[in-house]
Amino acid sequence: MASMLEFRTPGFNPYAVKYSPYYDSRLAVAASANYGIVGNGRLYCLGLSAAGVQVEKAFDTNDALYDLAWSEINENQIVVACGDGSIKLFDLGVNDFPVMNFHEHKREAFSVCWNPITKDTLLSSSWDGTVKLWSPARNESLKTLPIGCCTYSTSFSPSNPHIISAVSSDSNIRIYDLRTPVNARYHLTTIIPVHAPPQGPGFLPRLATGETYAGAVPAEILTHDWNKYNNTVIATAGVDRIIRTHDIRNPTGGPLAVLAGHEYAVRRVAWSPHASDILVSASYDMTVRVWTDGSTQAPPPPPPLPPTADPMAGPPPPPIRTGAQIGLMNRHTEFATGVDWCLFGSGGWVASVGWDERVLLWDANGLLRR
Repeated sequence: MASMLEFRTPGFNPYAVKYSPYYDSRLAVAASANYGIVGNGRLYCLGLSAAGVQVEKAFDTNDALYDLAWSEINENQIVVACGDGSIKLFDLGVNDFPVMNFHEHKREAFSVCWNPITKDTLLSSSWDGTVKLWSPARNESLKTLPIGCCTYSTSFSPSNPHIISAVSSDSNIRIYDLRTPVNARYHLTTIIPVHAPPQGPGFLPRLATGETYAGAVPAEILTHDWNKYNNTVIATAGVDRIIRTHDIRNPTGGPLAVLAGHEYAVRRVAWSPHASDILVSASYDMTVRVWTDGSTQAPPPPPPLPPTADPMAGPPPPPIRTGAQIGLMNRHTEFATGVDWCLFGSGGWVASVGWDERVLLWDANGLLRR
């Protein structure tokens, strides 16, 4: 690969990387000593210049860092998720210490997300089985959403500031709408069983390859992301190595697409901000892969009716798309744990991090075979 920049984080194993939404030459990395098992954390703010990748600022924390998000209201602020359950807000203009510390989670905080629309709230999820809604100006959470099991990832919808998603160890996507009344469901509106087969009368669901799709054994979901162009589509991935896309309007309809190829668990997925069908994934198999979900291609022909089918049942459902891997980056030498797209430029620059203590910046356009 011709276009690649590298930065090393000696003594710290990165967990997450995010490009700045304000500058194409700035990104941040959340890292942990001793693979996040025990020890300190470090937040790096990195800048790109003619001299390469340089540290603009670094902050040390008493516990591991597992995720981060850039502020949507201040170009110099970054929020991080910590192993002690706290959420810390750092300002690049303030040395050493966070400007805010939010600490209500009882176990490791594992993901954070800033509201991209109203820009005045942020989310966190934790191994304690809760998602919390915060204001950056208040120490106490605004709302707590109980999940009931280890929650690895939470996010705002990119098009509606009131809709929140979360994925967890029970293999479900949960969708919350904060506009609904607070009742026994705590704003919960939809549960999508990610590994279940499509539910419907009469027909066995099939993949575009013609194979019968019978679902999969439920497994932990480690990551998810909303499609930036289709606000009802979410991609998920986790322990079973498969990336799936789902339409939240049809929670029992099964996946829209199934993308197989990783050899170990998938730690992070991210939809491209430049194309509706492209996403990237980072995996414990030490690879970062670029995919198309097939949504921009001609749909596969519907399967033929089986001889025993009831003609009154209507046509069979369309086949499940199988997508395609269109790029592979295998320069990491340990678990690849984080990946993100640059919002600017020609639409191909990606940053990835791994437990090999490296941050790699590369042009995905050089990988694509379309």
